[in-house]
Amino acid sequence: MLTVGMDRRCIGLWWDGRRIPCVAQAPIAPEAKSGQCQSCAAIARSRSIATDTRLDDSREFSVYLAHHGSLVKAGITATERGQVRLLEQGALSSLFLSAGSLMSARRCESLLTAALGLPQQVHTARKRAARLAPGTASSRAEELTAVAEQAAGLDWPPGQRRTSAEPVDHTRAYGLTGDGVAPNRQLEPLHVGATISGELICRVGRDLYLTVPHGVVLLDTGLLQGWALTRADHDTSFTAQTSPVAPSPKPSREIEHDVLF
Repeated sequence: MLTVGMDRRCIGLWWDGRRIPCVAQAPIAPEAKSGQCQSCAAIARSRSIATDTRLDDSREFSVYLAHHGSLVKAGITATERGQVRLLEQGALSSLFLSAGSLMSARRCESLLTAALGLPQQVHTARKRAARLAPGTASSRAEELTAVAEQAAGLDWPPGQRRTSAEPVDHTRAYGLTGDGVAPNRQLEPLHVGATISGELICRVGRDLYLTVPHGVVLLDTGLLQGWALTRADHDTSFTAQTSPVAPSPKPSREIEHDVLF
C-alpha cells in the first residue's frame, strides 16, 4: 500500500551498473509513462544496445524467440543476462537459438525478420491482450519449436554458434495462470495524496495486476516512477484514479512497432 507524495521528479539513469541522479532534478508530468526527463532519456539511448548506439560491446550476445500470444518475435540479449530480458518484456515463453558476437546477433535478428516475417517489437496492447487467455505452456513450446526448426534451415550468419536449448515457460514467474488475468480498470495518472492498495495477483514486465473492491486494476509501474511514495496504513482504501480498460485488439500476425520492451 502506497501513498503518493508532493511532486514527481526525474529518476536519472543507469550507467555502468549504478544509478546516476538527474542533475536538474527535472519535474515529470503525471501522465508521462516514464520517470525520466528528455535529457536523461537521451543519454540512456546513447548507450543502448536496443537502438544500435552501442556497437562496440565485446560481450557475448544470444539470439532468441519470444512468444507473446498471437505473435512470436525475434530478439537479442547479452548472454550473461540469461532470462532477464525475456522477463522484462513480459514474454510468455522463449527459446534461445544461438550465441556469439553482437554484430552477428544483429544480423541473425534481421535474417529472421526478413526470411520468416518475425517482428522485432511487439506492441504493449498486444502483450496485454495475450494475458487474457495465455493458453498452455505446451502449445507455446510447440509453436516456438516449429519456428526454431524453420530458423535452422536458414543460412546462419558467421559469428553465431547455434544452441540446442529447449523452450522455457515464464508464466509461473509472473503468477499468470492458464485462465489468464482480465482487468476491468486501469490506473490513470497519479495525483498528490492518492493511495494505491490491493492484493497483487500477477506481475508481468512493468505491469502489476491488483485486486481491489471493484475488480482488477492494471497498473503500469511507469506511472509510479519519480513520485515520492510512502507506505500507507494497512486499512487504507484505493483512492487513485482509474478508467475502464480499452477493448483488446484482435489477434493478427502483423509486424508491430512500439517501445523496445
